[in-house]
Order: sequence, then C-alpha cells, then structure tokens
Amino acid sequence: MKLFAKYRILLPVVSLAVLLAATFYMQPRAMSYFGINLLFNLAVPIALATVAQMMIIMVNDIDLSLGAFVSLVACVTATFLNDSPMLGVLILLALVLCYAALGAVIHALDLPAIVVTLGMSFVWGGLALFILPSPGGASPGWLRTLMTVKPPYIPMAVCASVIIAVVTHLLVIRSGIGTVLRGVGGNARSVQRAGWPVVRLKALAYGLAGLFGVFAGMALVGLTTSADANIALRYTLLSIAGVILGGGEFTGGKVSPVGAVIGALTLTLAASFLSFLRLSPDWQIGAQGAILILVLTARLLFTRRDAQA
Repeated sequence: MKLFAKYRILLPVVSLAVLLAATFYMQPRAMSYFGINLLFNLAVPIALATVAQMMIIMVNDIDLSLGAFVSLVACVTATFLNDSPMLGVLILLALVLCYAALGAVIHALDLPAIVVTLGMSFVWGGLALFILPSPGGASPGWLRTLMTVKPPYIPMAVCASVIIAVVTHLLVIRSGIGTVLRGVGGNARSVQRAGWPVVRLKALAYGLAGLFGVFAGMALVGLTTSADANIALRYTLLSIAGVILGGGEFTGGKVSPVGAVIGALTLTLAASFLSFLRLSPDWQIGAQGAILILVLTARLLFTRRDAQA
C-alpha cells in the first residue's frame, strides 16, 4: 500500500498542528480554555457542513447549493422552530426529504449535479429571503444552551467536533451501508450489478447531506442567536475545501470523515489566525485560499512521490 494512501490523515493533522502552533506563538493567551473556545467558535457548523458536502462528494457529485441551504435552515430555525417548534421540525424534515429527492432525480435523469445544485442554490436562497427578508429572528433557548455549554477541561467546539468525527467515521467507514455508498462513488455499475438500487443509494447520500446541512444551520443559529438569508453562503466553498483538505477526492468515493472534520477545524483556525495578523477581511479570504493551496500542493507532491515509488 502506498505511503500517502495509508497515512492520508497525517497531512490535515500536521496542517492543523502547525497552524495552531503559529497561533499560540503569536497569541500566547489563546493557549487556554477560553482562548481555544474562541479560536474554534464557529467550527461546529463548518464541520457539519463539511460532512454534508462529503456525503455528496462520496458518490462522485458536488453540491454548489449547500451554503444557501444552510442559510435557509438557519432562517427556518430562527423563525418557525423558535416560534412554532412542531411546524419548524416538519419544515426541516421536508427539507431533508427534498434533498433526498434531489439526489434521486439527478441519478434517474442522469443530470449533472453541479448544474442542478447551482440552480437549487437560487431556490434555497429565494426561500430564505421569503422567510426572513432582513436579518433577525432568534435562536430557540434550548439550542442556544446546547451550543454554549461548557464541558470541563475541553471546550464545546472541540468536544462536538470529536463527536462528529467519530459518528461519521462509524457511519461512512465502518458500517455496511457506508461501504456500499462509497462503492457507488468508486464503481456505480458494479454496485448495481450486485443488486443494489443505485437511485435509492444516491437518494440516501443526498438525504444524509441534507440532514447534516440541517444540523449545520441549527448549530450556526445556536451560536449567532439570529439569522439572515446570506449567513452561510461561504459554507459552499469552505465545505468543499474542508473535504479536499481532509484527504477526500472528487472521484472514486475516496473520503475521510475524520480528515474532513480536521479540515474544517483548520479552515476555522485559519480565519482566527489571519485576524491576529490584522489583515482586512478582503485580504483574509485570499490568504485562506493561499493556505489551502500550500497544503494541497504538499499533498500533490506526496501523491506523486508515492506513484513513482
């Protein structure tokens, strides 16, 4: 087995460790419970969105509507779920089912997922604007309490990220259905010849993505206490970057749930690190991209070295 393939998780771990060390060097006061909690404050919704994107990439598709979908979920959470909990739950369940149906339609009609999801981003965005035309709403009390709980020794953001990584690892890597879903990404025809209904599997993958997208939107509102129709638009690119940074690939069903969560943590930390450098928000976006390019370049070099070995 090739070295990089065997230790695929090492690169995102090293990237996170180096960035964390640089942050502590620049801001020693961040090396505390409060400091770490502040650094990774928004890690949970980004990690959940990254896992949602990973479910799509796992079956060889890509979702360009995820950020708009998470924003819509945030608007529903800050309005319906807060004011009429039962109605809010029904709407969120309907959104998950819509995502599953979207996956089935894409496969059944052999449509390009990148085009369909790009079109759906306008649908989700329009619905979000209809529900919440201007920033507002409020987080349900129980959700705010859950997202701001303070476990002993380890901050909530880190604890939740570990739980997300473990649960998704068991679901995608260790479970039988996860193996079959990765098989769809690797060779859908072989899976179909084995008797598995690929349309239903695609619907399941998209449904899981919708479920984690719902969790991401809810977590985001729990942290920000309000919402607006554009609150998570950047999550589309962040989630794709997190999956790839964590060792995933666009083809072949090759994903790493633990790596994806670590990738999300790295991107979250990068934003905090760049703020310590006192860069303007406009420059921070470019600098985040530069960090991502450096890590992916290192990954490419390792991959080529393995191929030549």
